[in-house]
Amino acid sequence: MRFKNFDYVGASRYFYTFSIILTIAGIICLAAFGLNYGVDFRSGSNVDITTSKQLTEEQLKPIFSKINIDEEPDVTPGADRVNVRFHQVLTEPQDQALRAEVLKLDKNASFEVNTVDPEMAKELGQNAIYAVLLSCVGIIIYVSIRFEWRFAIAAIIALMHDAFVVVSIFSILRLEVSLTFIIAILTIIGYSINDTIVIFDRIRENLRFAKLKKHSDLVELVNKSLSQTIARSLYTALSVFIAAFFMLIMGGESIRMFSLAIVIGLLFGAYSSIFIASPLWLLLKGKNVGKTGTAKPSKSQV
Repeated sequence: MRFKNFDYVGASRYFYTFSIILTIAGIICLAAFGLNYGVDFRSGSNVDITTSKQLTEEQLKPIFSKINIDEEPDVTPGADRVNVRFHQVLTEPQDQALRAEVLKLDKNASFEVNTVDPEMAKELGQNAIYAVLLSCVGIIIYVSIRFEWRFAIAAIIALMHDAFVVVSIFSILRLEVSLTFIIAILTIIGYSINDTIVIFDRIRENLRFAKLKKHSDLVELVNKSLSQTIARSLYTALSVFIAAFFMLIMGGESIRMFSLAIVIGLLFGAYSSIFIASPLWLLLKGKNVGKTGTAKPSKSQV
């Protein structure tokens, strides 16, 4: 595959447009509907029932009216497993009644109940936000020290783009957000910054020996740097994507949303490093290069 003559900087405008449209749609959807929080982030009880035969949602619905719950739960049936997510914390009598009624349908059924009270749900939500913010701050500090502030700004905007796109898609499609989703977001951030750093490192290396007299020289340098690293970026993304995709289609229900978030994040992370982060650095750096003037020195050129 040859990528030498492709204008990555010129093509980035289409990716910017697509990302802006998706971001706006995500903001509107988040403002109107918010996220579909799982039991980890809101109080309630999550019951996993392992069965010896398949139980349908129609078989389970009459049970919920017998145990006196305020809101009908979300039921996810499977071949030998049923997940029931209650929007309230089950009391001891309700829990016992649920077990007794399910055992009437399948005497070999076993139960695993996870309960989150309101205070714990609030604390988990706050800690998840802190984890994402602290990781972003750490990345900003690292990139600023290793490169320069323009690289840091471009990298963090690309990272926030990747994370927000995944959040937006989950909001638009009303997919469940749980603790595994937060782990997926942190994984995506780590993968994306790794890919971005490789590209930035090549840009910095080429920048040391470049003679920038015009803005077009800087554009050519970025395109050259991307052409030198894009094969590695695509092959790495593809290999990780294949593993994540098969984990999505063959993994269990408990990791399905995690796998889906990883797959989405990999796709957007692969193009954001190339078509978002690098052109954004060019936009910031280009202010130091006039159309006929010379580049102002920076510590990345030292």
